[in-house]
Amino acid sequence: MHKLPPLVELRAFDAVARHMSFKKAALELCVTPTAISHQIRLLERYCGCTLFRRRPRPLALTDAGARLFPAIRGGLEIFATAIAAVKHDSEQQPLRVTTTNAFASRWLVPRLSAWRKLHPSVPLEVIGTDTVLDLKAGEGDVAIRYATSRIVPTDGIVDEFLRDTFWPVYNPRLLSTGQLKRPADLVEHVLIHSYWSPADREPPTWQRWLAAAQRRWREVPDFKDMQHLSFREELHAIEAVIAGQGVGIFSDALVATELAAGTLVKAFKLSLPGYRFYVIRRPNHPRETTIRAFSEWLRSTT
Repeated sequence: MHKLPPLVELRAFDAVARHMSFKKAALELCVTPTAISHQIRLLERYCGCTLFRRRPRPLALTDAGARLFPAIRGGLEIFATAIAAVKHDSEQQPLRVTTTNAFASRWLVPRLSAWRKLHPSVPLEVIGTDTVLDLKAGEGDVAIRYATSRIVPTDGIVDEFLRDTFWPVYNPRLLSTGQLKRPADLVEHVLIHSYWSPADREPPTWQRWLAAAQRRWREVPDFKDMQHLSFREELHAIEAVIAGQGVGIFSDALVATELAAGTLVKAFKLSLPGYRFYVIRRPNHPRETTIRAFSEWLRSTT
């Protein structure tokens, strides 16, 4: 393949040849007429011949310029058509959003109809996984992650959009002994647990809640003396509590619908600090505009 001159020189030649004016070509390309003149001279030096007759006016193509113009014009149109097609195909691909299974199911999915109304032409693919996917490696386009206030994700451009708090909750309609009035009442019920990674230094667990309760109330049952039911998946633990199988400690963001409907109620006036939710994208992503719109939508939804 023959070596080609820089594209900027070809675009300058095409613009001048169409307008027959350095000034109009400069306006189209948002540069100065001097810059256009410089690019044309570089292209003429590359070709080894003059492409425009500058004197006498008006400006005109030389025989070499007239021969070159259709080829460059056609080539640029082919480039533009191909790039537009590739861009269109890219925009039709789903925007891949990765987040935890629990957050996807309990928070994100119920709100997606609002996103589709605002951006009907931008499909989403929600990747629910508790594994942290590598955005830089192309495993996803945008990630929703959570962390404590002391630890902020550093693997991309980070925007905070939500904070939560963890409360003991239960279903008052299905709890056979009625409402919980004091921590001592917990001894009559099953404590529902969900898994937290050992990497979490201060997870919102029943052990931590009971320790905090002992500093506020006198009669607090010992953890070892109580009934327990544990789940690996947080979603399963939430469903168990909704079904009235015990009392769990969950994010008020994940059970907001049930709290609003009264299906679940908060037990006691003692909560545990929650997390901060972040939307993360890699710098210079080809779909930066779409990802920014998704990030802004998340923040407007909370």
